[in-house]
Amino acid sequence: MLTVLLQLLRIFLPLSFLTIGGGQSIIPAIHYQSVEVHQWVSNREFLDLFALTRLTPGPKSLLVSLIGWKAAGLLGAAVATFAIFVPSAVLVYFLAKIWQRYEATLALRAIEQGLAPVAAGMILAATATILKAAEGGIWAWSTAIVAAILLLRTRINPFILLASGGLIFYLAQPAL
Repeated sequence: MLTVLLQLLRIFLPLSFLTIGGGQSIIPAIHYQSVEVHQWVSNREFLDLFALTRLTPGPKSLLVSLIGWKAAGLLGAAVATFAIFVPSAVLVYFLAKIWQRYEATLALRAIEQGLAPVAAGMILAATATILKAAEGGIWAWSTAIVAAILLLRTRINPFILLASGGLIFYLAQPAL
């Protein structure tokens, strides 16, 4: 048990620093460590936990807490939650003071503009990880690509796309 708790700390403490702005950026690393390396959860369980955290209010990094729970019970959930939230919270607290002091500088604006494509790339990597884990094949990838294009090019309501994607998979189920 102690070994698992130390593994949870070793994995999620460093990942905490990448969650600033949203936990979706670390989904590929969480999946890799929890499913492939340590096998705390199966691919299916990971997807179920991921979906659950998307349906519930609160930070989406709660996925880590649920994985900690699966790995080592209540204590595992507590350790994983501490590891994912506390380091980044402390960092943001101190960075906010510095950021406020230098917010009008050219350097800070350049950092903000430079981090935007990095964040977008990390979100795309997370999307690819979830699509790969879902094992939906060409149906999942095609639906995701069409939905992304429609979201970028039109003002269609995302809930319509979500319902449409669900309907497509329901109708295609016998073919899969």
